[in-house]
Amino acid sequence: MSRLAETYGLTDVQQEILSTVRDFVDKEIIPVATELEHRDEYPQAIVDGLKDLGLFGLMIPEEYGGLGESLLTYALCVEEISRGWMSVSGIINTHFIVAYMIKQHGTQEQKDHFLPRMALGEIRGAFSMSEPGLGSDVSAITSKAVKDGDAYVLDGQKMWLTNGGTSSLVAVLVRSDEGHPEGTAPHKSMTTFLVEKEPGFGEVRPGLTVPGKIDKMGYKGVDTTELIMDGLRVPADRVLGGTTGRGFYQMMDGVEVGRVNVAARGCGVARRAFELGVTYAQQRHTFGKPIAQHQAIQFKLAEMGTKVEAAHAMMVNAARKKDSGERNDLEAGMAKYLASEYCKEVVEDSFRIHGGYGFSKEYEIERLYREAPMLLIGEGTAEIQKMIIGRRLLEEYRLQN
Repeated sequence: MSRLAETYGLTDVQQEILSTVRDFVDKEIIPVATELEHRDEYPQAIVDGLKDLGLFGLMIPEEYGGLGESLLTYALCVEEISRGWMSVSGIINTHFIVAYMIKQHGTQEQKDHFLPRMALGEIRGAFSMSEPGLGSDVSAITSKAVKDGDAYVLDGQKMWLTNGGTSSLVAVLVRSDEGHPEGTAPHKSMTTFLVEKEPGFGEVRPGLTVPGKIDKMGYKGVDTTELIMDGLRVPADRVLGGTTGRGFYQMMDGVEVGRVNVAARGCGVARRAFELGVTYAQQRHTFGKPIAQHQAIQFKLAEMGTKVEAAHAMMVNAARKKDSGERNDLEAGMAKYLASEYCKEVVEDSFRIHGGYGFSKEYEIERLYREAPMLLIGEGTAEIQKMIIGRRLLEEYRLQN
């Protein structure tokens, strides 16, 4: 167990879950991650192992066959998995966000239909907000749903779906003007649809096409795709919660917990980068002694360790606040922003410690160096986080006239 990033006050059950996940990461993920990543190969054996551990149902209530655990437990598991290979945490995260949205906002029929099979990993979730012409500007969505009898017809193009190919259920946010008069604020005329599909690429159901995997710099193994809807008919009972116009709020609730997840990923990748750096520094010799004995390297290790510890503490605080039922958008934004930035810095310092070997694909730090930048843009860019943080701070500290 690392001295860094310890979490105090955990129950025996939480400690047992984390210990099991940590062992799985050490034995089943770290030894194969870099090879699979270089081949951009989907880690099916790892995913099957996670199913067996019950991680796909970690936060799904026990009444639906899940483990009923807290956001904190989930975030700590994500941290451990990301320490092994961040792409694996992405496979779980989008599934978890969809399950969370159904649990919090779904109709009883939707909960009964989807959650038990999601807990088993039989149904795998993905969610979709972004479009080719927009990223974090969700209010500019142009994909539309039009009511047609007892169904809706969806048209538009979505972008950056994690698990877009391997998933069998996609929560899709589109504009739906039904019942909303002209001039309604954009965020009040959006609806989330639960779209069931076959896993794979091409036309995965009539009117729905997943063209193929987007080739990425890092974050490989997991499939990232587009989603094209052309006359896609979705039954009215697959409107999340049964009422149109609530989609923006539902998605933002999911993204709020998703930001804790991204912070946890940053913590895990940073911790692995620190481990690699502190180990290499004690093995590599220059000028007759390990480079760890040079003050310049010790300064780097000191900064790296402090950043790992600070990011972990903020991530844990954000998760605990959400678990307590309080609003946590400020804390989640701060944790996501800090953990992502610190992760990038810790990875780069570890890369520098490795010297020329860090540039070699034989060394694990090369993979981490390509993975870390995704955290700066995923679940809202660093700039978006700072906008959210700034606005919330001004709310909290507004001058009283």
